[in-house]
Order: sequence, then structure tokens, then C-alpha cells
Amino acid sequence: MSTIDNLPPLREVIDTHGIAAKKSLGQNFLLDLNLTAKIARMAGDLSGADVLEVGPGPGGLTRGLLAEGARRVLAIEKDERCMSALAEISAAYPGQLEVINGDALEVNPLTYLTPPIKVAANLPYNVGTELLVRWLTPPEWPPFWESLTLMFQREVAQRIVAQPGTKAYGRLALLAQWRAEPRIVLDLPPEAFSPPPKVSSAVVHLTALPAPRFEADPAVLNRVVAAGFNQRRKMLRSALKVLGPDIEDHLVAAGIKPTERAEQVSLEEFCALARSVASAS
Repeated sequence: MSTIDNLPPLREVIDTHGIAAKKSLGQNFLLDLNLTAKIARMAGDLSGADVLEVGPGPGGLTRGLLAEGARRVLAIEKDERCMSALAEISAAYPGQLEVINGDALEVNPLTYLTPPIKVAANLPYNVGTELLVRWLTPPEWPPFWESLTLMFQREVAQRIVAQPGTKAYGRLALLAQWRAEPRIVLDLPPEAFSPPPKVSSAVVHLTALPAPRFEADPAVLNRVVAAGFNQRRKMLRSALKVLGPDIEDHLVAAGIKPTERAEQVSLEEFCALARSVASAS
């Protein structure tokens, strides 16, 4: 039996159910249940919260979340091979785990979960960034989640917490820091996973802010930021020409020098630019 519950060790689970990690699904499994329980604790007190987990695989983090007292867990897994292993966990925690065999991009968590809701996941590498951007850019705020505790490649994690003027600073940093408080809470070496990826990983914890740091329309801000960082080496007056012929006027109105590059512009300035662009449309 494992160290956190009465279920078998994960390596045994993988062998029993024939769940070899698939590169096509961006899978790298964490087999150390003490480590998955530690990641679950990074999400904070789970006793009064429902938890959304994406890409549970054989259920290492799922077991950690349940062992740490999650009120209820919704696990969305695309790989049908993992269903029997996850069903065993569900049987061990009656009424606390619901498993959906499907695509997380197509599932509305509010159909299954009751607020407060936290998200905790070892995200599949191939959809992790897309899911994060979706969670950060809903049309209304606050979002359905209170916090996100997510594992990424370390390079992606650094981009989420990056500051202006650094190489990692870009769209992810701006969108994350506009509406949330992100911080890296755990670093993980490749050998923690099976199979070991070629890069290190990190867990990022994001707490939703009650309101955005600065006023801006989310769709306009997303469009401005995406255009600005699409051509990093260009001055903003050139990179943002796609937004309209009068973009230089908007830059000046926002207090941004048209000759600056996107990585030199702060979140507050980008929000001012988005408001200026929105007011003209």
C-alpha cells in the first residue's frame, strides 16, 4: 500500500492498467505520492472547496487532493486507458471523485462543481498554456476559480511571473498579473517524472484578485498584448500597426513612447493603451 492511502503505489497501478505515458498527449507522470500530496497542499486548505483537475493520468495528484481533504474532485482525462485506474480511486473515496473521459477545453466545470472551486493540475504540456489563458481571460471577473495550482515546464512558469525588461516577460506575464497574484512555489527536476522530460518543471500558484489591477476590456487588452509581443524586436508603433492607423496617437495617450518595445512596457501602461484603443472603436 502507499504512504498516503490504502491504494497501490503508482508504479504498480501503471503496470496493472497498462498506462504507458504517451508523448502525443503530453504525458509525464509523477510517481512519488509524497510529492503529489505536497503539490496538493500548495493549493491551500481544500476541506471547504471543490477541485478541478485536468489530466490526472493514473491519479497521483488526484489521490493527493483527496487525501488532503478536498470536498469533491472533478477529474477530466482525455486518455481512456486511465479510466479503470481512476475508477479504483473513486471507489476508495465514495461520492468525492467524479471522472469525465473528455477534453477539458470542452467541459464547463460549473456543471459539476459548487463554489468555492480551486484548480490543481499537472497540466498536459500540449494544452497547458491554452487552458491557463482561458482561465485568465473570462468575460466576467471574478472567475469560477479561487486559485490555480498548476505544473508547467519551468520556462513557462518563469514567463508567468516575469517582470518588464526581462527576456521571459510577455503576454502570459501580463495576463496572469493583471487579474491574479502568481508565484512559483515548487521546482521539480526531470527525474521526478516517468518518463523524464527533457526540461525541468515548476508549480505555479495563482490567486484570483477580487478585481483586475487596472481597468481594461479583456478582449482588447489581449489583442493589444498579443500584437505587441508578436514582433518583439519591433518598436511598438510598428508592431501595433495592425490595430489601426492612429496607433501612435493611442501610445502617446497612454504615456508610452512609440519607439519603445513591448518588453519595456508595464502592465499599467498596457491597460491604459487598451482603454485608449477601446474608446476609439
